[in-house]
Amino acid sequence: MIPKRFVAAAPLFAALFFLAPAQAAPNPAWTRPFPPFRIAGNLYYVGSEDLASYLIVTPKGDILLNSNLESSPPLIRKSIEALGFHFSDIKILLISHGHYDHCAGSAEILRETHARYEVMAPDISVVESGGRTDFHYANDKSMRFPPTHVDRILHDGDTVSLGGTVLTAYLTAGHTKGTTTWTLDEPEAGRMLHVVIVGSPNVNPGYKLVHNPTYPRIAADYRHQFEVLKSLPCDIFLGAHGGYFDLAEKYPRFKAGDRDAFIDPSGYKAYVADREQAFETELKKQPGK
Repeated sequence: MIPKRFVAAAPLFAALFFLAPAQAAPNPAWTRPFPPFRIAGNLYYVGSEDLASYLIVTPKGDILLNSNLESSPPLIRKSIEALGFHFSDIKILLISHGHYDHCAGSAEILRETHARYEVMAPDISVVESGGRTDFHYANDKSMRFPPTHVDRILHDGDTVSLGGTVLTAYLTAGHTKGTTTWTLDEPEAGRMLHVVIVGSPNVNPGYKLVHNPTYPRIAADYRHQFEVLKSLPCDIFLGAHGGYFDLAEKYPRFKAGDRDAFIDPSGYKAYVADREQAFETELKKQPGK
């Protein structure tokens, strides 16, 4: 079944994910607080309504995935503390990709926690330059963020381990050169669930997919990304934005007692297929193709 976001909500979907962000006027859902909650096992949601952040709690300290906007750390801290955990227990910070709406808060979080920052290799120069080496937004000051030193360089297939929890980093490039999709397995109610946290398969406005001098293999990378995403086993479908996986729709069901609200393999497949079709449609429109 195709999630209704691809039908009735198509205009809203386009507005959420295809308008170039501007730090002066972010999407209100990016800063709107959202109730923190346990998704499954030791995996928790601690982001805003649309900018997703995830906390993985382990006996050896915690892993945080996505620092979001420069203004987001207080919201993330409040969510973590509301769940009964300590912000200072964050030992590793990860991101989905090097755009300001997912990594601008990293400098502050690292300053407060002294966590280890681990980033996929092709996005490191962007992260460490504060967006100044981005293949598309290098000259767009609205996309800048505090430059942040990376402690560990990740490569496709690398794992991040802490306290018995293992995440695998898949390079799913295109949206950025280092866009990362994360997977992990979570035990819940006597079963092991495969979790996929999608980095971003979206083509932003103005992206040049053909003969791009700053990213020559962009189209090939997008196609590789979709092959990777289609190959991943998925029970729990999550992503860098809440809108990817219908967070605002699923959460009320979850809160009302539907423990399987976020188990959505068919929604995952439909989302990936929709984004692949959107990419191919945009590619066909571009001169030289």
